[in-house]
Amino acid sequence: MITVVIASRLREDRLDYLTAMHASLTRQSVPWEAVIALDGASPERLPAPLAQDPRIRTLVLPRPVGAACARNLALAHVRTRYTNWADDDDEFTDAAMSVRLKTLESTKVGWCAGWSEDRHPDGSTTLWRSPTPPGRHEAGDVWAYWKSPADTIPIGPTTILARTDLVRAAPMGGLVQGEDYCAALGVTTLAPGILLPVPVYRYRKWDGQMTAQVGYDQLEVAARAHAWAYGRSLRASLRRGEHLVHG
Repeated sequence: MITVVIASRLREDRLDYLTAMHASLTRQSVPWEAVIALDGASPERLPAPLAQDPRIRTLVLPRPVGAACARNLALAHVRTRYTNWADDDDEFTDAAMSVRLKTLESTKVGWCAGWSEDRHPDGSTTLWRSPTPPGRHEAGDVWAYWKSPADTIPIGPTTILARTDLVRAAPMGGLVQGEDYCAALGVTTLAPGILLPVPVYRYRKWDGQMTAQVGYDQLEVAARAHAWAYGRSLRASLRRGEHLVHG
């Protein structure tokens, strides 16, 4: 029912974290599989627990193309009804898949998300409640909780489990960072969904995470402005189309 899509360059300092991500998937109570886009990396570097798991499939890219492109190319290899983006250094909570899948199947909405937690080096966690409140949200409503590009994003992109057709219609944005902002806004604008007040994903806080890299702030303002404007324009275009259809 669920495919998790991950892009990775299999960097040495991230291999243990990728193994931990896989371990978090093995603790899920519903069937899943994963597609790992190897962004210019050799499949021989894949940690043994993943290489030996038949639920893990790899897409080997001949050269590095960046996370956004790698993830989008991996979408062609998804064969399940639902898709979830994930990073190679993070983890899912134990009930992440079951609680959202149950909601999707019972309500027939297009996406279901939850809260996230920051996982600190000492193993402690800090809960992050997204600006979007729990409950059902109609198509396009999530963007309205992102008041300006400088504010906190309205929902965690990797907390979203969505119908695969929606993810393919609103994949990663063409950015070197903040590409997942576009993906989250696209999916939540194309279909109604539900945000659950439970943590489903853990972001690992460490020196190697992308947001901690030197130079990250140089493009963050521009990436946020692009994603915010994309969400606004997509929402306006779809609502204008609905108005024309219904007179």
